[in-house]
Amino acid sequence: MKITDINALNKKANELRKSIIETVYEAQSGHPGGSLSCSDILTVLYFNQMNIDPKKPNDMARDRFVLSKGHCSPALYSVLALKGYFDKKDLQRFRKLDSYLQGHPDMKKVPGVDMTTGSLGQGLSSAVGMAIASKMNEAGCRVYCLLGDGEIEEGQIWEACMAAYKNKLDNLCVILDNNDLQIDGKIEEVSGLDNIEGKFKNFGFHVIKVCGHDISSLIDAFETAKQTKGVPTAIIASTIKGKGVSFMENEAGWHGKAPNKEEYERAIMELDTAQYMG
Repeated sequence: MKITDINALNKKANELRKSIIETVYEAQSGHPGGSLSCSDILTVLYFNQMNIDPKKPNDMARDRFVLSKGHCSPALYSVLALKGYFDKKDLQRFRKLDSYLQGHPDMKKVPGVDMTTGSLGQGLSSAVGMAIASKMNEAGCRVYCLLGDGEIEEGQIWEACMAAYKNKLDNLCVILDNNDLQIDGKIEEVSGLDNIEGKFKNFGFHVIKVCGHDISSLIDAFETAKQTKGVPTAIIASTIKGKGVSFMENEAGWHGKAPNKEEYERAIMELDTAQYMG
């Protein structure tokens, strides 16, 4: 069921963040920072935008989602569980031996995962292939691909962008989780990456800039992308790494670290008391 109420979507995003913290804490392993920063984006996609049905995970007409920054699987697994693709209790087995919920998503094992990802820079190429296939077989599905801003330092990203523009993939929507941090620190200090908007424009994309934590703005951006014809769309979503947990926010150290018991309890308390206005 499509959720249109903004306050309800904000609450769903908060529920997603709690699930991410619980999942990473239980495993004592994982990537909470970038998972928290993309929670609002995934909430809008899975509960408001995408044409998907958990009862028909392999429906050929479904929209596709590619988590190119595959290390943020706690976010993807959590939203799939909340959507009803599998039992939420299974999240307690994340990164455990014999669990199907591995550190990086596996399309052959996890219901609702459309592409196996993990090697940064490769997901967009897969998404481009899906969008081309949809054009060829007239399936009519849209393809969404979530990138990390550190990830777009990879050259393969821009090769995929060229292919997307050449093939006029207006059914492709790229979302950049632009939290300005990667594992080694700030992106501009690691690689000098700047003028991201200009880069996507130069590669032929229609570019939309939004706050990645503003549910209403995200919905408007995705709706605009649907109406854009002849070129692919790139939504540059300005986000905060670790969003929702005060001591994790804007801290590169929480890129790939699990909270201890005290940190876990504090994080859950903050999320439990979070207030949102629709």
